[in-house]
Amino acid sequence: MMSSNNSVDVLEDGAFAASKNSWNRYYSNSVVQPLLTDLYQITMAYAYWKSGKIDDHAVFDLFFRTNPFHGEFTIFAGLEECLKFMENFHYSETDIEYLKHALPQGIEEEFFEYLGQLTAKDVTLYALKEGSVAFPRVPLIKVAGPLIIAQLLETTLLTLVNYASLMATNAARYRMVAGRHINLLEFGLRRAQGPDGGLSASKYAYIGGFDGTSNVLAGKLFNIPVKGTHAHAYITSFTGTQELKTRVLAHKETGDKRDLLELAIDHRVQLSKLLDISTEESSEGELAAMVSFAIAFPDGFMALVDTYDVKSATDLPATTDVDGENANTAEDGLVNNGNGTALSTENGDDGGGEDGEMTPPPMCATCEANARNARGCVIRHLKSVGKCFRSGLLNFCAVALALNDQGYRAVGIRIDSGDLAYLSCLARETFERISEQFKLPWFSKLTIVASNDINEETILSLNEQGHKIDCFGIGTHLVTCQRQPALGCVYKMVEINAQPRIKLSQDVVKVTMPGNKNVFRLYGADGHALIDLLQRVDESPPEVGQKVLCRHPFQESKRAYVIPTHVEPLYDVYWADGRVTQAMPSLEEVRDRVQNSLRTLRQDHKRTLNPTPYKVAVSDNLYNFIHDLWLQNAPIGELS
Repeated sequence: MMSSNNSVDVLEDGAFAASKNSWNRYYSNSVVQPLLTDLYQITMAYAYWKSGKIDDHAVFDLFFRTNPFHGEFTIFAGLEECLKFMENFHYSETDIEYLKHALPQGIEEEFFEYLGQLTAKDVTLYALKEGSVAFPRVPLIKVAGPLIIAQLLETTLLTLVNYASLMATNAARYRMVAGRHINLLEFGLRRAQGPDGGLSASKYAYIGGFDGTSNVLAGKLFNIPVKGTHAHAYITSFTGTQELKTRVLAHKETGDKRDLLELAIDHRVQLSKLLDISTEESSEGELAAMVSFAIAFPDGFMALVDTYDVKSATDLPATTDVDGENANTAEDGLVNNGNGTALSTENGDDGGGEDGEMTPPPMCATCEANARNARGCVIRHLKSVGKCFRSGLLNFCAVALALNDQGYRAVGIRIDSGDLAYLSCLARETFERISEQFKLPWFSKLTIVASNDINEETILSLNEQGHKIDCFGIGTHLVTCQRQPALGCVYKMVEINAQPRIKLSQDVVKVTMPGNKNVFRLYGADGHALIDLLQRVDESPPEVGQKVLCRHPFQESKRAYVIPTHVEPLYDVYWADGRVTQAMPSLEEVRDRVQNSLRTLRQDHKRTLNPTPYKVAVSDNLYNFIHDLWLQNAPIGELS
């Protein structure tokens, strides 16, 4: 697979590796500014100012109420962008001029002068470490400072944390179901919610555990490995071998030049006998395109193999569409092109996209049992799998062998339609058969990349089917978080002028936990996290080996003693006195923290089906404080 980055080094396998740099640390999105907020934040700020509340001091908690994707954990992300926003918080002269026209008439000029001088220098921001696992009701960020500026930060902090955390969590879930040894590539830029959504998706997918992105700008800005292949458009741009203007490739070591097309044609004849496939079933335009691409990238040759359905003299079954009808018609998504039929899909593909689906014939009984490694089964499958895959696989293998003659090793194939488990097993068997026949051990290990509208359930199903895929390219379902499009973080005042505040609701889940709080993660004897414990800031922290009473914040009967073997304070001060107070970790370090943090959870908390809820509790002191305040503020009804 080919890749690129801002500055690159060519590796032995033909990929490109980014040179390490840190200048992207200073990248800041110009859209993230004080006016990126809701109007009511500024109207409230004026009302606060008009009411003489300039010197009031408030504490706000930013938290979520429910884990996303029917899971029981969330990855906290977006902190670095929040701190950049704090650093740059300032209303410019043009901002002030705009607000004078946008706000209701009658606002005093002195308020605009006040806004023009406003910064975040008097705010203190506490937060969990970015990349940590987090749970409902535990504040991800705690903001303490002058009421007006703390209020003005709300919307922007929420927009920076909500999508980042949702995206990182989604990516982490894909990583868990795919396993550690499968590469995951984010291919979602074209389907993302605009350019800012696309950039954020690439960044937080990488934090969550993806290995690279097709998004070139994200590679430059965030030093993420950039990878991609080519589109079906590249294959269909060639109609025959006569269009090849360059056919010669020099040997990698000796420099001897040979005609790569002639080598590929010779190998195709050999392979047609080995695999019992007629060369008439392979597209000449597809062969030309692959030869062209191989000459352009001899160390990074990876090709799409599902472009053409070629009509041959043999009367083999036609490829079927998702409804089981004959697909060799324009109405079924196939368009006649040159000497073959190009698979034209609705979604459209380019380099890192995802195409529509096709369904192959059923797998033979022998293969369903355990004979995917049987050589005879390979040939029978190639006869029944549908001609487009036979054409692509035959042409790819021929070009790969031609490259080998010139001292290069192909990288692999991408499958973008059909039954991915079935086709990947078939491709792997074909590679193994060729590897044995031509005495090329590396050929059996060629990379198989799969795309095509993949989601979490798809990967779980492919795992059950014993797929042979090495890498998934995932786009739409990843970057749009289709299973749950929003995390739902909220920003609630919990204290003002050292007086606690509580929001009451008939829906208990919306009742806030008042007061300035600390949070600790308590670990059990097996090294796994047991419970997150919220306490009032004036309480002594829990101690290792000492019994701690942990209570459900709202259900009196739910309580338990915990004797922790390790106590982890979760809050650090990240902003105080007008500056960032912690050395910010690199993207790689945050990415590592995600995986390390997930390892602290028991497997039953992380499983896909019916995960066990992780417990979030309050101290006995905080429990009594909440309920006393609740009774003080709840109205007393009257019966008559």
